[in-house]
Amino acid sequence: MILYGSSLSPFVRKVLAYGAEKGLDLELTPTVPGDPNPDFRSASPFGKMPAFRDGDFTLADSSAIIHYLEAKFRDPPLIPSDPQLNGKTIWFEEFADTILASCGAKIFFNRVVAPLIGRPGDLAAAETAERDELPPILDYLEGVAPDAGGFLVGGRITLADIAVASPFANLAHLGCELDPQRHAKLRAYVDSILSRPSFAPWIERETAFLAKRAA
Repeated sequence: MILYGSSLSPFVRKVLAYGAEKGLDLELTPTVPGDPNPDFRSASPFGKMPAFRDGDFTLADSSAIIHYLEAKFRDPPLIPSDPQLNGKTIWFEEFADTILASCGAKIFFNRVVAPLIGRPGDLAAAETAERDELPPILDYLEGVAPDAGGFLVGGRITLADIAVASPFANLAHLGCELDPQRHAKLRAYVDSILSRPSFAPWIERETAFLAKRAA
């Protein structure tokens, strides 16, 4: 099974971490948005990542890919079947994708990605997002974060934890530290998820790549 994209994307990283927690062998083919690679474009008609190939079957969008894999590989379950736990898991994934990651993207793209691709970033937009948009999101997560070593839904690792934690790797690459007083529970929770073997190797590679590009 092939995954097209870059782990610097929180959505690609989410799929990679999900696959690792599932014990699946996902082969990452490095790809950038809009890449003309015909194999990528046949899987992602609009050139967005991640895209996915499983034999002759192709799919785009991180949520669609994960739900396909969850249906095909039932064990271990990372999306609960219990109606309430299922609803909570899907909510946290949607929140992570459309609110948390969208805010983080304004900061990460303008400060990191734009310079990498030779474009000027909108630093004012990044500053506004970090100052005005991010704090209430972090406050919400502080209120729902589990105690140390815990998980968001059902007392075990689920897609909810994977989706919520992934954008925080991008914030860490930016040096956006969580306040140890205001967001103490969230900080401990995020650290515990991102230190798992499903995330840590990818984040280490990203850190080394960004350091090399900045040198």
